[in-house]
Amino acid sequence: MADVSRETVPAPDPAVAAQVFAPGRLALLERYAGLLATEGVTRGLIGPREVPRLWDRHLLNCGLLAPLIPDGATVADLGSGAGLPGVVLAIARPDLTVTLVEPMARRVGFLDEVRAALQLPNVEVVRARAERWPESGRFDVVTARALAALPKLLAWCLPLVAEHGELLAMKGSSAQDEIVAAAPELRRWRARAEVVTSSVPGSSVTTVVRVVRQPGTAIG
Repeated sequence: MADVSRETVPAPDPAVAAQVFAPGRLALLERYAGLLATEGVTRGLIGPREVPRLWDRHLLNCGLLAPLIPDGATVADLGSGAGLPGVVLAIARPDLTVTLVEPMARRVGFLDEVRAALQLPNVEVVRARAERWPESGRFDVVTARALAALPKLLAWCLPLVAEHGELLAMKGSSAQDEIVAAAPELRRWRARAEVVTSSVPGSSVTTVVRVVRQPGTAIG
């Protein structure tokens, strides 16, 4: 994968980016933004209209998820697509071990090339469907962004979550409604859910549904 110049994609607002990312990580994030704006668009992973708002709508939005994840956690990003939020988390938090799970070959190819181009030793790329991936109870945190409605996400994600782990599902303004709609499934999985929002001055709000297993219960 060819490198790209900073002029390929609009640069972040330094004052906003500094509130979300450590200064030493911004160069890698800018390279990733450039790859999204070029190869990502060419391969149909990012729409051309998304390029001018890559930072606020995508990179900063995903970066605001990072403080919710414990130090040194193992993370599975299901339906990773172009690497959102998984690649952003791996860059922003090198203490994390991040597995990008994606079923589509062209997306997996892009993720492999991103990992190599950015030299991310804490990233593993796996081609698999979330609901058929036999990694029960392996991860401290499972993430998903715009993947499926909450009832379906619970069935896909919770079997992968370790006993004291959690699901962090990035959602929109209907997050609370999804929790209400998922009440029967939450009872079935013996889990509780809450809406968590995060933002910094100058950024849009990141909305997350956090799902935690009840202590002492088993999945399945």
